[in-house]
Amino acid sequence: MEKKRKSVKKASKKEVEEIKALFLKHYPDSVTELKYRNLYELLVAVMLSAQCTDKRVNIITPALFEKYPDPVSLANADLEDVKELIKSCSFFNNKAKNLIKMAQSVMENYEGEIPLERDELVKLAGVGQKTANVVMIEYTGANLMAVDTHVYRVAHRLGLCDAPTAIKCEEELSRKFKTDLHLLHQAMVLFGRYRCKALKPECEGCFMEAHCKSKESFKV
Repeated sequence: MEKKRKSVKKASKKEVEEIKALFLKHYPDSVTELKYRNLYELLVAVMLSAQCTDKRVNIITPALFEKYPDPVSLANADLEDVKELIKSCSFFNNKAKNLIKMAQSVMENYEGEIPLERDELVKLAGVGQKTANVVMIEYTGANLMAVDTHVYRVAHRLGLCDAPTAIKCEEELSRKFKTDLHLLHQAMVLFGRYRCKALKPECEGCFMEAHCKSKESFKV
């Protein structure tokens, strides 16, 4: 994740409300770009998306879901076969192991049904707080914030937080925004992915220009 700039000024309470309103205006119905048909497919896709693009995950998952369409089939999968199916994904070795362990835990501890509570989701192999939050946000519309590299970058550039970790950033954004966190999370993901990019952000004509604390850094 991008290191915070020491010179970045924190957004005021008024600015936070204005930033929130702008995100909701420009991304009123934002949802994940991951393709899935049920909770199982969503969880697997989100697990694969860690440090990997949604576009790549969407290329990988059709064949994976065709061969392993549910937790029971994945729990009994051959590790090398799963590795082969997801080998174009970053960290595919560890992800393959975690996918199988996750499915085995679902079968052993949850009667084959993926739990829809964050505290239970994080007990599954390969499922951290961010992954659990994303699943809850997307599948249930839970009022949660999840911080990936895009959200972290945008939050710091807008002066919404100066937290050094994703978890601390999540706590700060949740405290400041309070409501509509599920929409704001995805809005910040899309904004960071397509506009406020890590390299060569599209600053000209940006609807957040008035609130950006880092725009001077990108001027040649």
